[in-house]
Amino acid sequence: MARVTPDQIAALHDVLRAKRPLVQNITNYVAMTISANVLLALGASPAMVHSIEEVEEFGRFIDGLVINIGTLQPAWIASMQLAASTASAAGKPWVLDPVACGATTLRTRAATDLLALRPTIVRGNAGEILALAGASGAASRGVDSLAGSDAAIDAGRALARSSGAVVAITGETDYVTDGNDVFAISGGHALMPLSTAIGCALTATVAAFATVAPPLEATVAALSAYASAGSLAGERCPNGPGHFPAELCDALHGLDAAVIAARSRVELHRP
Repeated sequence: MARVTPDQIAALHDVLRAKRPLVQNITNYVAMTISANVLLALGASPAMVHSIEEVEEFGRFIDGLVINIGTLQPAWIASMQLAASTASAAGKPWVLDPVACGATTLRTRAATDLLALRPTIVRGNAGEILALAGASGAASRGVDSLAGSDAAIDAGRALARSSGAVVAITGETDYVTDGNDVFAISGGHALMPLSTAIGCALTATVAAFATVAPPLEATVAALSAYASAGSLAGERCPNGPGHFPAELCDALHGLDAAVIAARSRVELHRP
């Protein structure tokens, strides 16, 4: 994939709206509402289905899956593993969000066990990607979770190669790699980190785009679209982040090629 243009991203978004993919989310309590609203604004259909008694049956007719380990408990871990196995067996894309991987033994083990189930895409911040790469044997451990996204590029590439997943490292600049090429996506707004679960909703956005395009193209397109919408939403919140989630949904709903071209940039990263 040489590049993804604003016109191509907008065209994928049009396909997404027409398809209205059903995206299952096993996600944390904080993220459920904003993730559902973001998916609806994009044109997808969200489902917050997490009970182990129904995830296998439900997984037969979803189009994509998000697994976010933000608020872990043993019953949810079992549901996540079954849902991931069901999606993989059915050839459905699924996205792993290894929230705070490396912070505790429980969540690091949960993330590495899920990684072994072959996610289509992994989306995390630099600290999460560094910790997951280290714990899975793809890269060394021990880098501070406050590292910038560029500090995790090598670990992200190693993780992509070892896992077979496309890896997205998000931060002030986002990076996406399939283990070979690395794409840098710039844009967004300073208010985005000040509103809870905005990153979790980004993972849901990636999953929605993954239902209409190959993983690398889908991830680059999703991050660029989200950065563009975030930039516009931030400008509509002059008094602070309180209304940011609503403005983000409005911006995603009205997203087009002109907004994407003006507010985000995708480049092939060259070290």
